[in-house]
Order: sequence, then C-alpha cells, then structure tokens
Amino acid sequence: MIDQKKVGLALGSGSARGLAHIGVIHALEDKGINIDYISGTSFGALVGAVHASSKLESLEKVYRDFDWKKIAYFFDVVFPKSGLIDGNKVEIFVREYVNAKNIEDLFLPFRAVAADINTGEEIILDKGDVIEAVRASISVPAIFTPVRKNGRILVDGGLVNPVPVSTARSMGAEFVIAVDLNHDIVEGKAPKKKPDKKEEDSAFVQVLNRIGGDKYQAAMDRINASLQSIENPALKQVQSWLTEEPLPNIFEVLLSSINIMENQITRIRLQVDKPDLLIQPKLGSIRFMEFHRAEEIIDIGYEEARKQLDTII
Repeated sequence: MIDQKKVGLALGSGSARGLAHIGVIHALEDKGINIDYISGTSFGALVGAVHASSKLESLEKVYRDFDWKKIAYFFDVVFPKSGLIDGNKVEIFVREYVNAKNIEDLFLPFRAVAADINTGEEIILDKGDVIEAVRASISVPAIFTPVRKNGRILVDGGLVNPVPVSTARSMGAEFVIAVDLNHDIVEGKAPKKKPDKKEEDSAFVQVLNRIGGDKYQAAMDRINASLQSIENPALKQVQSWLTEEPLPNIFEVLLSSINIMENQITRIRLQVDKPDLLIQPKLGSIRFMEFHRAEEIIDIGYEEARKQLDTII
C-alpha cells in the first residue's frame, strides 16, 4: 500500500505529548518506511524540524535525560504583556538541534503551521528562518509571547490545524501518516478543584505545579521570583484571584479550554482532510509540561505506531 509512494508525515500539536512523535518516527524507521515530507504543528513542528535536520537522536537524548532544574532556564517571565513566557531561550535551545538556518536548507522538505491571531488565518511557514517558524508554531496563546513576521502576529498553529494533513498533501505527499495527540486529552485534564488547605508555596507556584507536578519546583521558584519582582496592579489582582477563588484558576481554565478547542478542531479537520494512516497514541493522562515522562511518552508513541503500521504492512 505504501510502496513506491511519496510519504508525508503530519505531526500534531500536543506540548509534552509531542515527544510521542519521536517514538512514531522510530517505528517508521524500524518498518523501513522513508519519510519524504514533514509537516508539523506546535511541538510537532519542533520535532519535525529537528528530524528534517537529522538530529532527532540528540534531541531525544536530551529529553530522556532531562534535568528539571534546567527547565528554569527557559522561563523568561514577561507577564502581564502578550504572554507569560518569552521564547528567546527556547529559540536558543531549538537552534542547537537544527543544522540549518532556513527551512529551504533542511535535509527533508518541512513545513510548520501557525495561526495569525489578527485574522484567524492558517499560515504555512515554508521558507525563511526555521527556528522562527518553530517558535511561531509553538506559541500557545497567553503562555508564550507571539511572533511578529511580515506584518502578522503568529501563534500556535493548533488553533487552526492541529494535525496538518492538508499541509503534507500540498507538499506532494501521496500517502499521509498523521499523528493525532489530541483525541483523548480532555478526559485526562479537567481542572481539579482546589484543596481547602492552603499550601506554603505562593499561589502562582501552586498553579504551575498543578499543571505538571512537583518535579518543576526549581523552575517554579524562578518564575515566582520573577513575578514577585514585577510591580504591577494587574499582576497583584491576578494573584489575589488565584488565592481566593475556589473555582479552577485562570491558567487551568486557559489550558483546559485550549485542550477542548483543539480536540474539536482535530476531529473536524481529520474528517475533511483524511490521512491514509492515523496514529493516535493514548496520552490523555499527560499534562501540558510533563517532559519528565519522556521515556514513557516516547514508548507509547512507538507502540501505537507499530500497532497501526502492522495493519498496512
């Protein structure tokens, strides 16, 4: 079925769940399937760009050996501007694993998907600085600051095309393998009711710990210290809300809302832009920033990909 066809790989959005793409790619390699085109959205764009640069093994090693004390390095807090975290240091990190400056120079044809926050348009980034393209595609609204490019303000492509099957087809793919990481995320990530007992940590550290667990403490301490240094009435009001409001806090609501939205958009887009093979790793229990579960996530991606590939080979 796949022999003699140009194969496109569409890597979907998914934050930490996006590490499953590494396992999927390994499964494809083990089956002898060559990838001719790669399209990616959000973390799928990051993995796609690194693989198109032939440095996926290096990136995988970093995440498998990930030290959460180092995660603090990436948190350039700029709140309350256009996002909680500035992405400059993320760009530096990604650049270590991409051997090309421009998309046109990558080993494999690659496209990243972003969204224009002003018009709602889907923007296909197919030329120019590859790191800028990845940075735009991963810019989750209100979490990362947007990217300004050619008069546009670009954010996470998951808002418009979470699994970019159509992009892979437009590149020339005759057989598209799509990796959907959004199909079961809502069930595993409903906001949790706040505990009655107040924690010793600041309210903001509590919020971010609930996103991913206590393994982030070093990073959370850095964020909290940055926030405490900002003299801004709006910030103090937000901290007050986080402390007093018994309902899910603002960040839990934001992330859960994005999860729900991407889940629905993914279902609709996959009905319209049907892939030839759909891989849906079961990752509903993985939260937004649980990169410390890299080995588990990669293995889940690998096993699900092998299972689906066995149906066609």
